[in-house]
Amino acid sequence: MIGLVLAAGAGRRLRPYTDTLPKALVPVDGEKTVLDLTLANFAAVGLTEVAVVVGYRKEAVYARKAEFEAKYGVTLTLIDNDKAEEWNNAYSLWCARDVLKQGVILANGDTVHPVSVEKTLLDARGKGQKIILALDTVKNLADEEMKVITEGDKGVRRITKLMDPATATGEYIGVTLIEAEAAEELADALKVTFERDPDLYYEDGYQELVNRGFTVDVAPIGEVTWVEIDNHDDLARGREIACLY
Repeated sequence: MIGLVLAAGAGRRLRPYTDTLPKALVPVDGEKTVLDLTLANFAAVGLTEVAVVVGYRKEAVYARKAEFEAKYGVTLTLIDNDKAEEWNNAYSLWCARDVLKQGVILANGDTVHPVSVEKTLLDARGKGQKIILALDTVKNLADEEMKVITEGDKGVRRITKLMDPATATGEYIGVTLIEAEAAEELADALKVTFERDPDLYYEDGYQELVNRGFTVDVAPIGEVTWVEIDNHDDLARGREIACLY
């Protein structure tokens, strides 16, 4: 199993920081970035290989590749997303379809979270699950969150931002364990998803799998402080909590 980070997006709501940097390289704790924190988490659970999907301002990631490898003891493979500024992240994850065959822990490049999330996902393995989503069942939800409805041992029934928060089981935090045996079906679901609409999210690919009868499981992360950094308020929050990790 390897680590996988999606770090191709433009992060326009974080300008001027993202005028010259991808969102994953905006500092959140001194010089540390979200990518630093994620690589440290991966290393802490024993992942020594990490693939990073890059696109917008990818040269900034290439320039720091050797530094990241030396600092965290990992080998980085950078995967170019040629449509990073045009299409949404369903296509971005599909670009990593070959590395999915190794089994991955996927982390969005804008999620500040502790290593306990990765540990929770790894501890949840072993019961035949093929895809396990890290789920926050504690947080009070609003319209912007990626909300999930689950149903007993059937796992995820619905995953979308477009639902009444009161009906949701919790929020998907942007970290997933994907076993190797799920790679081909997931890649096909992602392809169907972005061909239907390039603006769709990879979570819409998860929904496509669910619609096909594929079981997508969840692992509740407990009371964990984390944030998805989309805008300047999120960045301020990220800077408050990143130093804790």
